[in-house]
Amino acid sequence: MTDSFIDTEHINPVLNDIMRAELAGVVRYTHYALVITGPNRLPLVGFMKEQAAESLLHANQAGEILTGLGGHPDQGIAPIEESHDHSVEAILRESIAHERRALDLYRSLLELAEGNSIYLEEYARTQIGEEELHVIEMNKLLRDYTIG
Repeated sequence: MTDSFIDTEHINPVLNDIMRAELAGVVRYTHYALVITGPNRLPLVGFMKEQAAESLLHANQAGEILTGLGGHPDQGIAPIEESHDHSVEAILRESIAHERRALDLYRSLLELAEGNSIYLEEYARTQIGEEELHVIEMNKLLRDYTIG
């Protein structure tokens, strides 16, 4: 039994959801790096590979916190929705939707942690900031494909 300073009954499932979502991001962004074509392929492939690596880092961080709080990490990933439209615009829109789902999970964690754990609050805030930045960057990339 782990001596815990926080309500792990509610925190641990959210951490597991975060871990599964981030692992889905690894698969999602790796897939995108493989299917992107066209004149902007090389910089976008690099960007997607960076996103995949960062998702793996984030999954590991959530898993370490989860196990530190006595939880057990699931061996699965969150569902991956895909339109099977591999245009850059569709890929960016799907990526933004994925990042927004991750934002919601980190915000849920922040709500549970507020006033209970400075570490978890700061972790959640940092991740929220990173996910918001991803949405901003992807929206900027998307502009090239939606300007008519």
